[in-house]
Amino acid sequence: MELLDNKTQGKVIDKLREDLKSGTKLSIISAYFTIFAYQELRKELNKIDSLRLLFSMPTFVENKKDINREFKLSGSYERGLAGDRYEMKLKNELKQSEIAKECAEWIRKKVEVRAYDEEYSLPQKMYIMEQNESENSYIVGSADFTSSGLGIVPSNKIEMNTYEKNTNSTQMWLMQFNMLWNNNEKVKDVKKALLNSLEVVYKENTSEFIYFVTLYNIFKDYLNELTEEEIVKSKTGFKDSVVWNKLYNFQKDGVLGAIDKLEKYNGCILADSVGLGKTFEALAIIKYYELRNNRVLVLCPKKLRENWLTYRANRRDNILEKDRLNYDVLNHTDLSRYTGYSGDINLEEIYWENYDLIVIDESHNFRNNNNSRDNKETRYSRLLNQIIKKGIKTKVLMLSATPVNNRMNDLKNQIAFATEGNDRALSEHGIKSIEQTLRKAQMSFNKWNDLQEENKNIENLLEMLEVDYFKLLDMLTIARSRKHIQKYYDTTSIGKFPKRLNPINVKVDVDTKNDFIKLAELNKLIRSLSLAIYSPIFAK
Repeated sequence: MELLDNKTQGKVIDKLREDLKSGTKLSIISAYFTIFAYQELRKELNKIDSLRLLFSMPTFVENKKDINREFKLSGSYERGLAGDRYEMKLKNELKQSEIAKECAEWIRKKVEVRAYDEEYSLPQKMYIMEQNESENSYIVGSADFTSSGLGIVPSNKIEMNTYEKNTNSTQMWLMQFNMLWNNNEKVKDVKKALLNSLEVVYKENTSEFIYFVTLYNIFKDYLNELTEEEIVKSKTGFKDSVVWNKLYNFQKDGVLGAIDKLEKYNGCILADSVGLGKTFEALAIIKYYELRNNRVLVLCPKKLRENWLTYRANRRDNILEKDRLNYDVLNHTDLSRYTGYSGDINLEEIYWENYDLIVIDESHNFRNNNNSRDNKETRYSRLLNQIIKKGIKTKVLMLSATPVNNRMNDLKNQIAFATEGNDRALSEHGIKSIEQTLRKAQMSFNKWNDLQEENKNIENLLEMLEVDYFKLLDMLTIARSRKHIQKYYDTTSIGKFPKRLNPINVKVDVDTKNDFIKLAELNKLIRSLSLAIYSPIFAK
């Protein structure tokens, strides 16, 4: 028995080259199959009698259980067909089309291909070479049929494989392979699917197809956002609610987008323009989370308190009464109070850290995180430290038509509610530092603001801002204007937005009866005064 580790103690590729001869019957179990591994063994593989390739994973097996297949493309095992990350140098030679076409012809003539379905998987990789009893051999271990698995290209993977020749063990492994190969209940024939995938590699594609593939790779991370069922499960009954059915299409999209961001990133800033219905969108989001038995708190300015209370009240003027919304409502100023009542809520006894979702209306009121002069806890710090960070995991929905007033720091302080103040909370999504991203955006804006007026346009600003800034906005904000709605939605059911009229300047005389002195005369009289008591040095 020999150990093959593809480094210092022998390589799998060398043993295959030795044992693959004319008339050999080859049987392989592997999770992956790449055309570059085929290319390296092309001479030997063309000599063999036949190959039985058994994928140890559900490679190329159609997933019958996957209902939402609108954007379903091949998985990692299938995509590995044209090369894995260790074969990048080989990929860059751009010979995939030629190799794939030759490989497909070979498979049609000499190869049977099967795969274990999704419910089962085989941990062991296997290569069995049948010739005659004295020449039979096998390799068992971790080596996939890839350039790195065979030891053709270096990798940082630790490979552990054993090789034996001319022993009874080969027959034992062959019996094991045959048992797996002939299990019709768990094994599916995928030769056609494999050939179809190879055709994609070598087929001459139109420019349009290349364009669509490029679009897919740019936007693939956002595709689930386009599928309602992926965001809001129909079994919740959410789409039967009164509030959902009162929304216009653009508002429904806003609700789905916000829920998706709340689930992925724990927060969302809903920054649609004034008059587009942010409150109703928020009420729909609240209804969704209440259907999941989540506890919801609405924090709003005192002047908006009655508006929010209306939609949860048992009153005839509540158009959402049948939804039985049950959220708590507190004022922004209640964050500065520790005793007394806010409505029917005792501020001394409230369990602040027990809310699953907090909705902050007019969230731009929390854009500053400045310490108070007497070092007392501010509303901002109490909300972040005592309510959001403490207790159960809290999602935060922020409503504001103007989340940024003066500086990018305004946005940073609001994003901190979603990230619990963790600057690296979005690092796995490509934002290494939220603070640095916004700081760079502020610097770019300052440079743009210093440009000459003829160069100070939106195009230049967009060009100066870095990609990470837009990525951060896409993750956590939804901001649409009336122009956006008119451009991308059918507004027939809404009607037209009212046009803003130009201001009318009305000049009215202060004194229509001429009872007062004229302003010019008054000014002349004032200028004639010496006012010596105020400016004695200038007195005559």
